[in-house]
Amino acid sequence: MIAFVFPGQGSQKVGMGAELADASAEARAVFEEVDDALGQKLFAIMREGPEDQLTLTENAQPAIMAHSIAIARVLEREFGVKISEKGEAVAGHSLGEYSALASVGGFSLADTARLLKLRGQAMQAAVPVGVGGMCALLGADLEKATALAEAAAQGPLPGGQKEVCEVANDNDPGQVVLSGHAGAIARAVEMAKDHGCKRAVPLPVSAPFHCSLMQPAADAMAEALAATPPQPMLLPVYANFTASLVSDPAEEQELLVKQVTGRVRWRESVEAMGQAGITHFVELGGKVVGPMIRKILPDSTQVSLVTMADIEGFAKEI
Repeated sequence: MIAFVFPGQGSQKVGMGAELADASAEARAVFEEVDDALGQKLFAIMREGPEDQLTLTENAQPAIMAHSIAIARVLEREFGVKISEKGEAVAGHSLGEYSALASVGGFSLADTARLLKLRGQAMQAAVPVGVGGMCALLGADLEKATALAEAAAQGPLPGGQKEVCEVANDNDPGQVVLSGHAGAIARAVEMAKDHGCKRAVPLPVSAPFHCSLMQPAADAMAEALAATPPQPMLLPVYANFTASLVSDPAEEQELLVKQVTGRVRWRESVEAMGQAGITHFVELGGKVVGPMIRKILPDSTQVSLVTMADIEGFAKEI
């Protein structure tokens, strides 16, 4: 059984989608529709940069989604391989959950682009630059990471509260990401080895994603999703917040709001897919979640579709 999976932030790079757009009218149509929906020339930034513009959260999120959906459209419309017919389920890492939903009819392409633009803006605006931070813990499992986060969440802030330090991403058996106040994250990096982690790496991010400091962004997304709720899906999605299968659009709407402040339970999601009998994973638009899946389910197979040659090869084999 096959699951189609979608990468999250960090998978963007200058030049993304350029080869595909040159080779496919379907891909070009996706990038044009996203540009029209956002009222900006996002694809020009994807194709040519500058990199600092592409890595802005409000640009990176819709760009990564557009790249993934361009690949999905080419696969379906030029090669006749329909995700809803070949797959058992879809899943995406953080913003990739929106890409997953767009691939199975949960959102239109234009609405997905607008929602992700807003999500990026709201996440950036939730915490002033420099106040928050994130770090990746290598050689750490969820138990070690949770204990470290609790130890690093010292303080006090004005009013006697502790600084925030929380598990943001449980990516695979050996990689967990922390998020919170910059001071707490710095302490976590210093204390990591004492808590049994191999090492801790500060991440070059502009905001502390997937922690309670993102509550203003969650509020903004609740309002946006109330105005543009998910529609019935052709396949169910594994939700980041619960690591479980969701087919009800109303439930998915609530989970997308909770996802903003909640932990990305990617390891558990993949384990759940494996327990459901899924053995083949097809990543659309990157080579990011595939390596994580390999560590979680060593006996599974992963395919990454990025170029026209990738898509053509996959279509011939499936």
